[in-house]
Amino acid sequence: MSEPKITEDLIAAHGLNEQEYAEIIRLLNREPTFTELGIFSAMWNEHCSYKSSKKWLRTLPTTGPQVICGPGENAGVVDIGDGQAVVFKMESHNHPSYIEPYQGAATGVGGILRDVFTMGARPVAAMNSLSFGAPEHPKTRQLVHGVVEGIGGYGNCFGVPTVGGEVRFHAAYNGNCLVNAFAAGLADADRIFYSAASGVGMPVVYLGARTGRDGVGGATMASAEFDDSIEEKRPTVQVGDPFTEKRLMEATLELMATGAVISIQDMGAAGLTCSAVEMGDKGGLGVRLDLDAVPVREENMSAYEMMLSESQERMLMVLRPDKEAEARAVFEKWDLDFAIVGETIAEDRFVIMHRGECKADLPLRALSGSAPEYDRPWVETPPAPPLGEVPEVDPIEGLRALLSSPNYASKHWVYEQYDSQVMADTVLTPGRGAGVIRVHGTDKLLAFTADVTPRYVKANPRAGGAQAVAEAFRNLCAVGARPLAATDCLNFGNPEKPEIMGQFVGAIRGIGEACRALDMPIVSGNVSLYNETDGAAILPTPTIGAVGLIERADALIAGNARAGHVALLLGETAGHLGQSALLAEMWGREEGDAPPVDLAAERRNGDFIRANAALIRACTDLSDGGLALAAFEMAEAAGTGVSLDASDVATLFGEDQGRYLIACDFDAAEALMVEAGKAGVALATVGRFGGAHVRFGASAAPLSELGALWRDSLSRRLA
Repeated sequence: MSEPKITEDLIAAHGLNEQEYAEIIRLLNREPTFTELGIFSAMWNEHCSYKSSKKWLRTLPTTGPQVICGPGENAGVVDIGDGQAVVFKMESHNHPSYIEPYQGAATGVGGILRDVFTMGARPVAAMNSLSFGAPEHPKTRQLVHGVVEGIGGYGNCFGVPTVGGEVRFHAAYNGNCLVNAFAAGLADADRIFYSAASGVGMPVVYLGARTGRDGVGGATMASAEFDDSIEEKRPTVQVGDPFTEKRLMEATLELMATGAVISIQDMGAAGLTCSAVEMGDKGGLGVRLDLDAVPVREENMSAYEMMLSESQERMLMVLRPDKEAEARAVFEKWDLDFAIVGETIAEDRFVIMHRGECKADLPLRALSGSAPEYDRPWVETPPAPPLGEVPEVDPIEGLRALLSSPNYASKHWVYEQYDSQVMADTVLTPGRGAGVIRVHGTDKLLAFTADVTPRYVKANPRAGGAQAVAEAFRNLCAVGARPLAATDCLNFGNPEKPEIMGQFVGAIRGIGEACRALDMPIVSGNVSLYNETDGAAILPTPTIGAVGLIERADALIAGNARAGHVALLLGETAGHLGQSALLAEMWGREEGDAPPVDLAAERRNGDFIRANAALIRACTDLSDGGLALAAFEMAEAAGTGVSLDASDVATLFGEDQGRYLIACDFDAAEALMVEAGKAGVALATVGRFGGAHVRFGASAAPLSELGALWRDSLSRRLA
């Protein structure tokens, strides 16, 4: 089969610009073959090389006494004591999910689960962060149904609980939804598996499902904007099989216990190409592959297709030769393919053989280490104009505007499609600020959360980036967890536009400042750029996934308020309404600056919650919708009314940061006041729980009426 002639159009179709192609010719001292062009395209695209973001990602804090492995591996690894570690990561599957919602979301879940068990960890929890267009947009309903069903279909069949997440709707995502998938697993701290190959002449082994044509060019597609040709990209979306993935996990973990594994790498973006190159590059070795040995499920596949296929449920491993028979027996028992497809070599070469011909012979380290790195021009986001006058409104009517919005209505229609109880260790299910699971066989608990407020980031990238970290910190503290570390999923538009690159730079600076101040290093993550359709960018959406540890189960804060409980507000209230949920939902205004983030106060207040967990019956952080929405949600969860003293819009709906709403009995409230004085934190009584109404000053409505509105609004719009 003859290969296509390399033309300017073919180079552009592979996402390479004129300067990048010239660099390829310089490195090779010749024109590349078609297969080599595909390999460079895969390794040098934004999704794999981070060429626009590397400069800024290096500024993030990634180390700490709790960190066993930071960014650069399949997932981050953090010590949780007693010889155990939590392994976690978040990644995007945005473009595939817009083109083919069910399979795009499903394979996003599959990919992030593989990242975790490739490190030797058994997955124990999943989350997702989803951003869709306006509910009335003609494609939104189809996307929501497809994505939610895909996440549930894959995760439920695989058998991992979905314990948390977030769902938002905004017209900026009309042409480009976001699907960010998170997974965490547990492993022995001294039994973590890495991807760096070692030893010359070691067999390179292909594991798992067979290779097909699905997903060819997926990584390159993920680094491009959408236009009218979107439907033509459907073949670049992978197809998943959760039952095969379940067998792959069991076989991989069993294989790891034999001592046969030297290194192992998930075949994710760019498939066989990226996994082989990364293993060789990290180990300072070359790799020779014979594609005739690769298990395939379609006839007459070319070397180009085999190297760039993103067929799912596959791994690549460097094996101890003396363990080959034992390793093969494990995979045959699980009815999975096991094939020696190559070997490690001493030379710095990536050699691809197919049907007796050399299809590629490339300097391996150049594919990774010489990938372009850009210092893109950027402009700082200008300060937001001052917020104009905000009309007074009956506070209950303001609350109704929030409860009837798909952004703040109950998401039970979404998360009830996910299995949150499989494995029987889930303590707090979705719908609370953080999901919590037991560390099986111990008294420890792990808490998980995913957070970002994109409208804040657009108005003020630095403050918005810091706020995303701070909100994740608060959600963990609110259940009594000590925040350990974070993973990020940085979703932005086209970085070649200076204003978009400025959003990215500002957000990274804010994230870095907050992570340092709150001792939450970034240990893994993903960058997703070019989230635009016909030149219209998404809202900047740097999602923060965070993990916290509760060392004793009795330190968990998971109760509900009850009648007679005092409502206490921790933190300072200035009544910041800029970029607030009330403005957006009541009047359609996205105006003003994002709320400032006082990181010292965030830390002080979070430490206070954890130190006094024994006195607190129920707790939630304040974010979107301020005190009003937090009080309603706490009352609704408890099935009892709430009365707040305040009646003004700024106090009730302001979104000042660093705040928590606490419910406890009178004696505990008095004790907390004493402790607050000692700790130097602001704590005030703002109302009481009880009765059958939600009452803000003199304005009131039955909890039953408001609860029905909150429970039914999303499903009525989308179901």
